[in-house]
Amino acid sequence: MSAQIVAKIIAFVLYLGFMVYIGLRSAKKNNSSMDFFLGGRKVGPWITALSAEASDSSAWLLMGLPGLCYLGGVKETFWTAVGLIVGTYLNWLFVAKPLRKCTISFGDSITIPEFFTNRFKDKTHLLTIISVFFIVLFFTIYTASGFVACAKLFNSVFGLKYHIGLVIGLVVILSYTILGGYLAVCTTDFIQGALIFVAFVFSAVIAVVSLGGPAEAMAKVSDFSVRAVNGQFGAEMAEKFIANKSFSAMSVISALAWGLGYFGMPHIIIRFMGIRSNAEIKTARRVGTVWMVIAYIGTFIIGSLGTVYLAGGDLANPLMILSGGAEETVFSATMQQMYPAFIAGLFLCAILAASMSTADSQLLSASSAVSLDIYKGLINKNADEKTVMNVSRITVLVIAAIAFVLSLNPASSIFGLVSYAWAGFGSTFGPLVILALFWRGMTNKGAIAGLIAGGVTVVLWHNLKGGIFNVYEILPGFIACLVFAVAVSLLDRNKNPEMLAEFDAYKKMED
Repeated sequence: MSAQIVAKIIAFVLYLGFMVYIGLRSAKKNNSSMDFFLGGRKVGPWITALSAEASDSSAWLLMGLPGLCYLGGVKETFWTAVGLIVGTYLNWLFVAKPLRKCTISFGDSITIPEFFTNRFKDKTHLLTIISVFFIVLFFTIYTASGFVACAKLFNSVFGLKYHIGLVIGLVVILSYTILGGYLAVCTTDFIQGALIFVAFVFSAVIAVVSLGGPAEAMAKVSDFSVRAVNGQFGAEMAEKFIANKSFSAMSVISALAWGLGYFGMPHIIIRFMGIRSNAEIKTARRVGTVWMVIAYIGTFIIGSLGTVYLAGGDLANPLMILSGGAEETVFSATMQQMYPAFIAGLFLCAILAASMSTADSQLLSASSAVSLDIYKGLINKNADEKTVMNVSRITVLVIAAIAFVLSLNPASSIFGLVSYAWAGFGSTFGPLVILALFWRGMTNKGAIAGLIAGGVTVVLWHNLKGGIFNVYEILPGFIACLVFAVAVSLLDRNKNPEMLAEFDAYKKMED
């Protein structure tokens, strides 16, 4: 084993050990389900902001999107980033404070399904069951993308077999999620978000300077693109470059539509519910937005310049060309070529951080939905706190096992898995969250209709191709949910007077 490999292993072991240590420390502070799932609503703005953005961005920010840029998909990445940045800012601006107030007002809810049930006075429990079903379905797909990223990272850095890397990522993520709950997830996400930020800033600057400055670097990238389209680097890469260059108006709409997803992401909006006070939301919004902007700039630079940086400057005889699915490892390959082994190992932990920060948040959100909303809400209403947390931990294991099976294929696309799950959450929960917070006339039947319409539309649209079906499924799904929720609510004459009175009281609450 070479000295470089040993140095990288030391960096990874130190990092992973620190994450598990945080889980052990946080476990001592979990005295109730409120502590385990929401941190007792005592988390500060900086940790809330970086935790939200780190869990949002996931490994697709450091692997999926850079890989798309590497293959000439700069336009798609740019418009996707614009949609996501605008979406996250509007989510912080319009949803964060009302959601925190509303979840407290309506039964001090600590999960999204519980909030919907309390807000719409759902006596049938249909809303709870359908919500949990979609949460488990799409979180399982989303979590699988994080496991795939871990496996590809360990394969790229250490040459480990894909499935061995998959097992390592699974074990570490489960360790601190099961032990520490929300506090552990938020604290580790804060550290991971900071690491991602530093890795992007330093690496982007070094890449630009080493290639002769911005103008020279872009000229080399343009030259690489021409050679790729002409087939110098193989037919497969030429085909992908040509496909990414044919970016239509429909593609722009689909890319911008990613921003709609924020309003319905349980693992993101739950951060709004757990922040210490409404007054600190403004600080968190600014921190989170700045982080997002710089992170996406880093994505463009590393992904685009990685083509010529890894080629060694000589495009006639390039040192390294990534193809055959390896394009998504452009960030890790660049780090290894750019830094000494130990420093590269630390920065490569940023990819591991992105994978872990999303997977842990998703596992926790899904487990809280099952343990609180299904087990305690429907099966055993008298369950004590310890039993609820144990059910949650078992749920984490089960969902992780299913996600593990989904990620067994080494050819799995991180970007593809994330986009499907993102559309699912944005379309099923996004419109309902907005309507629940701002429309007095929303009813239980309308919420159920919208939830089903959004979820079914996404699943069907995702599996249809050609023509209008090339539009990203989040857009038709979001519209379907919104239209059905509003239409059924308007037709529903059974307006619950208690629900209306509680909504009026919530609107009068002080910030």
